[in-house]
Amino acid sequence: MSFEAITAINEAEEKARQMKADALAGAKAAEAAAAEEGKAAMDAARQKAAAEVRELRAKSDEKAKQDAIELASDTENRKAAMRARADARMEKAAALIVERVVNG
Repeated sequence: MSFEAITAINEAEEKARQMKADALAGAKAAEAAAAEEGKAAMDAARQKAAAEVRELRAKSDEKAKQDAIELASDTENRKAAMRARADARMEKAAALIVERVVNG
């Protein structure tokens, strides 16, 4: 084999080694970039989920307050109706007691 052929082969082998090293470095860089991008996406998703939870919690608290107000109003209405019936019955009961006491 001639010296030039040996030199050409050595140069080709060196070029192949360099290409392989460059490809490996590029792959590692791409992997690191993808990992960083994935981490950023996870952080963004985590923040979005936390914001949604806060929003849902605020809505549920407001709904609970509204339900409590409605229930209190309902209870007051029922209490007033029961009091009115009790007052009406008390008058009848008092009249009955008076009648029994008087008539003996």
